[in-house]
Amino acid sequence: MNRSRTFRTAAVAGAAVGGLLLAGCSGDAGDGEVVLEFVQSGDVNQGGGYAMLAEQYYEETGVRVDVVEVPNADLRTRLRTAAQANDVPALAASPSTDPAWTDRLLDLTDVFAGANIIDTLSVADPTDDKVKALPTTLTAVGMFLNTSLWDEAGVAYPTSIDEEWTWDEFVDRANEVVESTDAEYGAVMDRSAHRLRSFLFEFGSQGVTEQADGSWALDDEGAEAFEYFKGMHDSGFMPAAVWGAGDDPSATFKSGRVAAYMSGVWQIADFQDNIADFEWASVPLPQQPVRATNYGAASWIVAFDGSGVEEETRDFIEWMYSEEHYRDYCEVSGCLPAVEGMEIEYEADAEAFELYNDEIAASPPISAVQTTDGLINGYLGRAIDSEPLEDEMVRYLNGETSLDEAVAAVNEASTAQMSD
Repeated sequence: MNRSRTFRTAAVAGAAVGGLLLAGCSGDAGDGEVVLEFVQSGDVNQGGGYAMLAEQYYEETGVRVDVVEVPNADLRTRLRTAAQANDVPALAASPSTDPAWTDRLLDLTDVFAGANIIDTLSVADPTDDKVKALPTTLTAVGMFLNTSLWDEAGVAYPTSIDEEWTWDEFVDRANEVVESTDAEYGAVMDRSAHRLRSFLFEFGSQGVTEQADGSWALDDEGAEAFEYFKGMHDSGFMPAAVWGAGDDPSATFKSGRVAAYMSGVWQIADFQDNIADFEWASVPLPQQPVRATNYGAASWIVAFDGSGVEEETRDFIEWMYSEEHYRDYCEVSGCLPAVEGMEIEYEADAEAFELYNDEIAASPPISAVQTTDGLINGYLGRAIDSEPLEDEMVRYLNGETSLDEAVAAVNEASTAQMSD
């Protein structure tokens, strides 16, 4: 067992113990011990990575970091409620900023200056030009294949960025796999606007953009992608229950009965630990005709004024983003670094991580804006509490609207969200 796997196992165990033993708030624990409450939502590998850092930091400094796991669906409410109650944590890993608490954020510009964050994830608050959020890691959309099924069917698939295939070619080949094996579906995709935007970009869409009159609208290429996506569901190529009824796409893929899964880089660590019945691989995303992923910050580290441990929190964040400790986190969590030029030793499937880096480098600029736009919207006072692309796609797939009605609803909802 090599170093990275050992760290991950120990960190996960530490997370379980830490949740029981550590205090649930920031400040002085009563015996002079400083406790930093760190609220985050993620899979076991992310939480385990933070727990590993917390253990190391306590050993080095005597400052205890309490990693508090919150379900993703509850994280926004948790932080809003904390801000309203004037009971903020020391820091959080948040998917975005929120107008409910952006005025409570500490200035992390000095930490940012020493962290060498990649340019596409370098975002300052436009109201005062201070950096108040640092990307945890880099996340990106990608395609996984059940290669056991593809090899059994004798169907070829690309394995490197130098090879290309269109969505039409992908669907034809995946259908061959289904016809030649006991596979039930050609593909499954996470029910997520993050994944859907990547799909739209691959059709040449710029997504939902601001128009000359100040309204926001989905372009014709995006409408074409909507229609294509519905066709894959109507034909039975994709399971209707994932987008239509909220079934778990990861579990669907892990069943071994699906040829392909459009998800993201965060799945690699989970698949390494939890898929034993078939072989899998990351492969290039299909193009129609554009090579594009959708990438950005997995979440953002923010720190709060009013926790009573502001200086200690800044110290911990600076320590966390030092080269040695940030590299350890990426290796333990199995993720892409948000730091320029950092080499990570992955315990396995290094070629899969490299493929994601190649996809990111080859993608158009639009592929990088989702998470940074979310950050800026929060700074500017816009509370984006829904995803019109996802919401209207679900209604369209379920036959509740026509294509034209779905696009019109996306435009209307997006315009209302972005109105100042």
